[in-house]
Amino acid sequence: MKRYITTSLICLLALFSKGQQESDSYIVAFYNVENTFHPSNDSLTNDDDFTPTGLYHWSYKKYYKKISNIAKVFIAMGKGSPPAIIGLAEIENEQVLKDICYHSPLQKYGYRYVHHDSPDRRGVDVALLYRDTIVHILREHKVPIIFPFEPNTRNRDLLYVCAQFPNGDSLHLIINHWTSRYGGYAATIPKRNYYADVARQIADSLLGENPKANILYMGDFNDYCTDESLSQHLRAKPFQPENTRDSLFNLMYYFEGMNNVGSHKHEDFWRCLDQIIVSRALIFDENQLRIINHIPHIFNADFLLVPDEKYGGVKTFRTFLGPRYIGGYADHLPVYIVLGLE
Repeated sequence: MKRYITTSLICLLALFSKGQQESDSYIVAFYNVENTFHPSNDSLTNDDDFTPTGLYHWSYKKYYKKISNIAKVFIAMGKGSPPAIIGLAEIENEQVLKDICYHSPLQKYGYRYVHHDSPDRRGVDVALLYRDTIVHILREHKVPIIFPFEPNTRNRDLLYVCAQFPNGDSLHLIINHWTSRYGGYAATIPKRNYYADVARQIADSLLGENPKANILYMGDFNDYCTDESLSQHLRAKPFQPENTRDSLFNLMYYFEGMNNVGSHKHEDFWRCLDQIIVSRALIFDENQLRIINHIPHIFNADFLLVPDEKYGGVKTFRTFLGPRYIGGYADHLPVYIVLGLE
């Protein structure tokens, strides 16, 4: 009898373990961490303001506070189990990524990084963090952006990474930080449209090889989902269950029309400049990798927000208010999805 009970218990534990494996879920997030510069001066980039003697008096104490703040965001997002994959924007260099992965509260979670220096004049790049106990990187490369109408400008690269999850499914990630609206919205439209055209070529190539490829674009696109760069050039459409024609879907349409909801606040209104765009395989459950509930999330924890005395409501708790250091986080809120693995 005792042996029978023990054998039954082992079988039940095995079934429970199998069920756990079949229902695994992982967060994939993106965060524009706003001006995360290392305090050392880089003579090749325009980073002088973020040095100890620069405009912002960017000391090592302030820098490590910023690194700790970034770690706090992701640990809180995952309720103690931070994201499996994180896309980042406005990272100055590899040393910043080393400090986030190895010298912050994230160090115990086994993060590694993928990064390439881009030609951006300020020296800020996109990057990807991943937990190497969960995700295996199959391949990665940067995608340079050279405007044919302004060939001498120094633009941020796109970052392509192919990651493999424990169930064997792969995910093609494209991390973006497109040209900002600084200098005028209309004047910069062609630049974001060109970014979109290059980004679309990546999807077309991947889908040409495998129509069921799992593709995920995330980043700060500096455009809203209804703007022409995203809706016409990248051709990322709102998700509708009956849609059998389109191949890319912008999940951030989910928040369109919601009052005071977004990842970024401009004057008195919130909206999403940060996008999560996926291929139909992820949204129509064509593979073992799927987006749980088919919805995106904005991480708007109270510690990321402060009262907005000028426009009312709340706004993001930034590192600086003008040139004055206030010790916050960033001017964007993080966005994320939850992936389920069958």
